[in-house]
Amino acid sequence: METAGFREVFLENLYATTWLEGVAVLFGLLSVWYARKAHILVYPTGIVSVLIYVYICYFAGLYADMGINAFYFWMSLYGWYFWTRKDSAKKLPPVAAAKTWENLASIAAALLLFLILRFLLSNYTDSSVPNWDSLTTAIFIVGMWMMARKKIENWLWWIAGDLISIPLYFHKDLVLTSFQFTVFLVIAVMGYIEWRKMIRERRVVE
Repeated sequence: METAGFREVFLENLYATTWLEGVAVLFGLLSVWYARKAHILVYPTGIVSVLIYVYICYFAGLYADMGINAFYFWMSLYGWYFWTRKDSAKKLPPVAAAKTWENLASIAAALLLFLILRFLLSNYTDSSVPNWDSLTTAIFIVGMWMMARKKIENWLWWIAGDLISIPLYFHKDLVLTSFQFTVFLVIAVMGYIEWRKMIRERRVVE
């Protein structure tokens, strides 16, 4: 697409953006920013965003993404609980790297989820992008689980999903959301670097 044509499409879609999508984007960005800092506010801000996106994705025909946002809601409640639960030494769970078996299980889970979602979307919905919708959903489900468990690898899953979501949402005329995922991508890279630094600093202290 030529630069002028891209700009016209961007502006046209931007003007059509609803205030509701704007609120969802704002709280989504706040959530990812707090996640980068490993701050507990990642969850209340994220809950506001995902509940709005359940509504938005339904009317956009992104059924798997609607489902994943509902999943995000429940995982946010779980993550909120897990991050604030202290152990016997009165310490909060630290940022940590996943074990090899956890990473292998995550890859297997993502593949299985993709196949199941692709079958469901292709056969039981009118989704126009069943492959991409299923792929991003599978990736983000695993990423959310890893984040709830405070594993650094969650950022790698978010980065992969963001790279796919940017053109996907633009294609569905949700230009502000596409822009949001572009910002998510930048913050995810920063988050991975920051969490890796936290892990190194904790190892030095120990």
